[in-house]
Amino acid sequence: MSDRRTYKDRKEYLIQAVQKRRRRIREKAIDYKGGHCQICGYSRCPEALEFHHLESNGKEFGISDKGYTRSWKRIAAELDKCILLCANCHREVHSDLQLPREIVVEKSGEFRGACPPLPVENGNPEPSPE
Repeated sequence: MSDRRTYKDRKEYLIQAVQKRRRRIREKAIDYKGGHCQICGYSRCPEALEFHHLESNGKEFGISDKGYTRSWKRIAAELDKCILLCANCHREVHSDLQLPREIVVEKSGEFRGACPPLPVENGNPEPSPE
């Protein structure tokens, strides 16, 4: 029985495999939600994109927490309760500085006409300093 493999023997391989799956699921989730911030259109750095639950009381699990160990079907169902935001817009939403467009659209059908989409160049609403 000394030839049995143990977790210790495969630890690095298993850690790498889980990290690879989590990266792949995150990329798939970002694509599923449109690939850019749903407020400002930012898309330059995928690591700066975050999932925001529109209703926290309907949240079964956090997408960025333990969500990546679940099936894609369950993750997609949870993503349907979320919007994709860049880190800056996400912080502003939590600070009540702005509302996600989906919430405002539900409250007022006039919002879309009043706020046309921002012009976005290379996924960044603000030009880079030259």
